[in-house]
Amino acid sequence: MSESILPLSAATPATTPVPMIDLVEQYESIADDVRQAVDHVFSTQHFVMGDEVAEFEREVAHYCDSRDAIGCASGSDALLLSLMALNIGPGDEVITSPYTFFATASSITRTGATPVFVDIDPSTFNLDPVGVEAALSPRTRAIMPVHLFGRCADMEPLWRMAVRHNLAIVEDAAQAIGATFDGRHAGVLGTLGCFSFFPTKNLGGAGDGGMITSDDADLTTRLRRLRVHGDAGRYQHVEVGINSRLDALQAAVLRVKLRHLTTWTQQRQENAARYEHLVEEHGLSDYIDLPSADPGCNHVYNQYVVRVREGRRDELIDGLRARQVGCAIYYPQPLHLQDCFASLRYQEGDFPEAERASAETIALPIYPELGAARQELVVRAMCETLGVGMAHRGRTFSLPQSNKRAA
Repeated sequence: MSESILPLSAATPATTPVPMIDLVEQYESIADDVRQAVDHVFSTQHFVMGDEVAEFEREVAHYCDSRDAIGCASGSDALLLSLMALNIGPGDEVITSPYTFFATASSITRTGATPVFVDIDPSTFNLDPVGVEAALSPRTRAIMPVHLFGRCADMEPLWRMAVRHNLAIVEDAAQAIGATFDGRHAGVLGTLGCFSFFPTKNLGGAGDGGMITSDDADLTTRLRRLRVHGDAGRYQHVEVGINSRLDALQAAVLRVKLRHLTTWTQQRQENAARYEHLVEEHGLSDYIDLPSADPGCNHVYNQYVVRVREGRRDELIDGLRARQVGCAIYYPQPLHLQDCFASLRYQEGDFPEAERASAETIALPIYPELGAARQELVVRAMCETLGVGMAHRGRTFSLPQSNKRAA
C-alpha cells in the first residue's frame, strides 16, 4: 500500500497539535533496544569512554567514510578541540559565517583567535565562497564552513582556496550527518569534521555529545590526547587539554539510533518533497521560498527552513502558533550583531544576506515521523494565515512515484 497526500478537507482535524519536534514518537519505536543498550552499560559500570565509545567511534567513521572518529562531550567541544589540534590561537584568523549557531564563532574566540565573518549565499544559507576569497589575509589560518540546516556548503572553491593558501578547513557539520557534497560525506570534506549529538539533531543522544572525524593519524592522536587534559597516558600531561570525554551511556544510545539513521533521513527527505508538492498545489509558492535543491548535494533536512516574503514572517508565526502548529526561528540575530562580538566592530548592514535571512526565515516541522496528515495541517495553517485559497479541496493527489514511501 502506498502513502498519498490527503485532500485538505479530509485531513486530520485542524485542532490536532503539530509539534515542531517530537522525540517521543521516535523513542517509542526503539525503546526496547535503547533500554537494553543502557542496561548493558549499567551492568558493566563503565560509564566514561571504554569499549562502548570505541565501537561507536568506529561505526561513525565507517558511516562518514573517514579514517578515524574521536568522541567528545559536545559539538561545541568538537569545534574547539579541532582548532586546538591545529594550533590555532592568538593572532590567527578563522573565516566563518555570521548566520549559524553561537558555538561556531565562540569556539574560535575561545582559542584566542579572531572570527572573520563572511556573508552567506541567500539560496543555500551557507558561506559565499566569493566573500571568503575577499576576506583572506596573511593572518588567516583556517576556514570554518557551516553545513547549515543539513545542506553542505559549496566546498569545491573552498578546497581550492585552502590548497592555494595552505589553510585548514574545519567543517561545522553539527546539523549535517549523512549529508554529501559531490558524493562525499560531510565530515571528510575538509581537514577535520565536527558533529553534534544534541537530542534534536538527526542523530541525537539522550544529552550532549560530539564527534570529530579525521583522515590524519597525527591529528587523531593529538585530539584523543587533548580531550583528556592532554594526558598521553599514565598521568603524563604533554600539553594542556580540556575535559571532553563522551559518556558510554550516550554512545550506547547513539549506536542504537545510528542503525536507523539512513531510514530517518529518507523520511525527512520525503517530508521535504511533500512540502514542495503541497506548497505548489495550494498557491503558497507566491508567498514563501522553499529550501533550494542541488543534484550534487544530499540534503538531510536537520531543519526545514523557508523564507517568508513581503515582511509577513511574524504574521505567519503567530498564525501557526494560534493553530497549534510548531515552528521556530533559526537564528533571529546574526552573530556579527551579538553584544559579545562588539569588539570585532561589525555594523548592521555589513552582511545583508545574513541579516535578511534572520528577518525572513522560519523552520517548519520536518521530523521523520511527521507524516502526510500532519503536514496537511501545517500547510492548511499557512494558507489560512496568509489568506491563500486552498486548491483542489476535496480531491486526493499523490506525490510522484519516486517520492512515495511504502506504508
